[in-house]
Amino acid sequence: MAPDLLIETILPHLGAILGLGLGVILIARLMREKRRPSNTFAWLLVIILAPYIGVPLFLLIGGRKIKKLTSDKRSLRLHPHEYDQDFIEDSPFGLLGHGNKTRFLPDATDAYDVLIESIQNAKTSIDITTFILSHDAVGRRVVKELSRKAKEGVAVRLLLDAIGSFGKKTFYMLELEKAGGKIERFMPVFPIAFPGATNLRNHRKIALFDKQSAIIGGRNIGREYMGPNPSKSRWTDFGVEISGPAVSALNTIFEEDWAFASRKRGYKAVPQSVVKPVPGGESTIEIMASGPDTPDDPLYEKVLASIQDAESSITIVTPYFIPDEVLQRTLSVKARTGKEVTIIVPKRSNHRITDLARRTFLRELQASGVKVLAYEREMMHGKALLIDEKLAMTGSANMDLRSLFVNFEVAAFFYSQPDIKEVESWIKDVSSRCTELQAEQLERQRYLKGLAEDLSHLIAPLL
Repeated sequence: MAPDLLIETILPHLGAILGLGLGVILIARLMREKRRPSNTFAWLLVIILAPYIGVPLFLLIGGRKIKKLTSDKRSLRLHPHEYDQDFIEDSPFGLLGHGNKTRFLPDATDAYDVLIESIQNAKTSIDITTFILSHDAVGRRVVKELSRKAKEGVAVRLLLDAIGSFGKKTFYMLELEKAGGKIERFMPVFPIAFPGATNLRNHRKIALFDKQSAIIGGRNIGREYMGPNPSKSRWTDFGVEISGPAVSALNTIFEEDWAFASRKRGYKAVPQSVVKPVPGGESTIEIMASGPDTPDDPLYEKVLASIQDAESSITIVTPYFIPDEVLQRTLSVKARTGKEVTIIVPKRSNHRITDLARRTFLRELQASGVKVLAYEREMMHGKALLIDEKLAMTGSANMDLRSLFVNFEVAAFFYSQPDIKEVESWIKDVSSRCTELQAEQLERQRYLKGLAEDLSHLIAPLL
C-alpha cells in the first residue's frame, strides 16, 4: 500500500484509534487499583459506552491512590515520634493521646467566638486549613484577625483547598500576605503533575494555635457555618476544641499538608514536638488522617470495625449518605440481628443529586430495620458517629464514598464518658428536630423522578 494511501486510510480514524488505545490503558489501570467493584464498574461503563466523555473525565478526576502523589507526600511524612511517654501512643489507625481537655462546639455563634478569641490570644503561631473560606463578613473578619496577628509577629499559615476556595484569593486576602502571613493552595484545579487528581480534595478543617490547642469538625469558614449572631438560615454543624497530646497528631497532619502544598517553594516539613497532657485533662482521643496519601483507608476501616463491634446501638449523623457495599451490608446485618441502628440525614441537603443517590441505600436499610431520621430545619452539615455509648466520633468526613475513599480527611474518636455524653447530647438535640421517614416516603418514584433516582444511584460511586 502506498504511503499516501496508508495515511489517507488511517488519518480519519486516528482519533478513534488513539482513544481506543488510551481507553485500554485506563481500563488496565482501573483493574490494577484497589477500588470498590461498583466504582470500577461505573468507570468501565463510562469509558466503554462514552469514551469521548469517559476518557478525559477519568484523566481529570479518576484518581484515588495515585502513586506519584502518595510517594511525593510520603517523602514529606515526618518520622514517627520516639514515644517514651505513657500519655501518647500509635494506634492501628492513627495516634492515641491521653490527658486531653475538650470543649464541644454545637452552637455556631460559640464556634465563631472561640475561633476569633483563639486567633486573638495566639502568641507564637496560627495554622489553619479549611476547605472553604468564604468571601463574606465571616471570612473577611477571620482574615483581618489573622493579618493583625501576623503584623504582631505571630507565624500565620493559611492552607486552602484550590477548588473549595476557588477564586477566593482576592484583595482582602492579600492583606494577610502583606502583613507577613502565608497562604498556600492545596492541589491545583488542573494538577498536571498528578493526572486524575482533580477530585482529590483537602476536605480537612483544622485550626491550630501555638501548637497547643486545636479546633476541628465539620465547619468551614463562612456565614453558612458560623457567625457572631444567631441566624435561622445557618447550617447545623458540630465541632470540638482540643488541647493536650492529641494535638500532636493534628500538628503533624497540618505540617505534612503544608509541606506538600509549598514543596515547589522548597519548604521541608519540620518535625513536631509532642504536646504534654493538660492539667486536669481526662479525655482519651484518637486522631486519624485519611486520604490519597495513606497506604490504606484508615478512617473507613476504623468506622467499619467500630460498627461491626457494636453490641447494642449505632447512630450515624451525616449530611450525605452514600456507603459502599460492605458498610451498607454491615449496617443491614446489625439491624437484622436486633441492634438499634439510626441514620440521621438532612431532609434536603445542598446537593440534590446526592439526595437522589441516597434513596436506594436508605430504602434498603429501612427494610432491614434501620431507623432513618430526616432533619427538618436548615441544612444539617454535622458529622458524628456513636457506638453503644462507648465510642464517639466527629471530624470533617461525611459518610459517603468521597470522604471515606477519596478526600483528605481528619477525624477524632473519643473514648472518655464525658466526651461521649457531649456527642450523645448533640445527637439527641438534632434528633428532636427530626421526623422518621416511613417506607412510602422512600419508595422508588415513577417516571422521570424514578429515572433520575436510578441514574444518580448508578453514578453514586463517582460522586
